[in-house]
Amino acid sequence: MFGEQKTEWELAPAGNKFKERTRIANYTGLPELMSMFKQVADVRTADTLDLATPEMKYHIENIEATEFQKTLVQELSDRADDVQSGNIDPSVDNMLRITSDGRKLGLDPRLIDPSFEDHPDTKLNQCVRNVTQIYHDTADEKLTQIIFCDLGVPKKNSQSTDKGESTDEKSASERKSLEEECDFCVYNDIRDKLIQNGVKPEEIAYVHDAKTEQQKADLFDRVNKGEVRVLLGSTGKMGTGTNCQKKLIALHNLDIPWRPSDLQQR
Repeated sequence: MFGEQKTEWELAPAGNKFKERTRIANYTGLPELMSMFKQVADVRTADTLDLATPEMKYHIENIEATEFQKTLVQELSDRADDVQSGNIDPSVDNMLRITSDGRKLGLDPRLIDPSFEDHPDTKLNQCVRNVTQIYHDTADEKLTQIIFCDLGVPKKNSQSTDKGESTDEKSASERKSLEEECDFCVYNDIRDKLIQNGVKPEEIAYVHDAKTEQQKADLFDRVNKGEVRVLLGSTGKMGTGTNCQKKLIALHNLDIPWRPSDLQQR
């Protein structure tokens, strides 16, 4: 009723060919559509709520892919061709699995296989260099940094469940996030390299170690005081309700969530 369809050539998911796709191109009768929608919805935007948001300067680090990453990208393309042509059983390989491997490859190939080379020019190692420099440059003021990463998060400790609390109980944001454990732990790798670069171990923390809301509040308080200067966490565990920005100088997005609202919340 409110959309016009249009068929055009689009780049295939594998990025190596074009396919015809029919999608909604334009919307019509939007006032009537909004009138219907507002019968059941009360719309409030950030502008109408006049929410206080911090001022920030965005900086994009453009990291060139290594030769090994380029080779693996070609393998992903070949896998996508096999899936598209139906030459492989979906239970063995599928586009969702290929997309997941692509996200891991963009961050660090070791997320796919821990035995792969630790190349100095990956996004992960560039992040370590940036965090180290800012850490030492702001030592006098004890300014803090946050690293967001949803891939290669620390594995759950079977003994970390507090009394009366189940580790299966997750918030809505945690259930919807793409947080993923891998054989290679990004957090531990970053922590070890930061310590090698002169960052004090007691000034590095994982939000995953805070199992209860009280423990989270205590952790955020330590960050606000500058006692913890580098905090690593995921979109789900450091979403709404995270207030540790009093001494924050930099926030590093190692991976990008699917929803723009998640990136904005970070």
